[in-house]
Amino acid sequence: MVIANISDFRKDIKSYFDRVAKNFETLIINRGKDSGIVIMSLEEYNSLMATNYELSSRTNEKRLDAAIEKLRNNGSFSKDLIEE
Repeated sequence: MVIANISDFRKDIKSYFDRVAKNFETLIINRGKDSGIVIMSLEEYNSLMATNYELSSRTNEKRLDAAIEKLRNNGSFSKDLIEE
């Protein structure tokens, strides 16, 4: 996570954006008392939204928890692919 004030951000926008995009860092621009802006890469944003969707219903959450528990207990299985 990178934190910058608005003045520093204005002076070097490109390098801040490059850091966010290349290193998957989150940038917080401090705008004063309890106020700020968060900048993240589109890839990270899409991942966050996908996770949010997957956890949006209790049914999905239970299904994911069950899958994680199965993997932890070596309960996974493999299947051979059908060759055409």
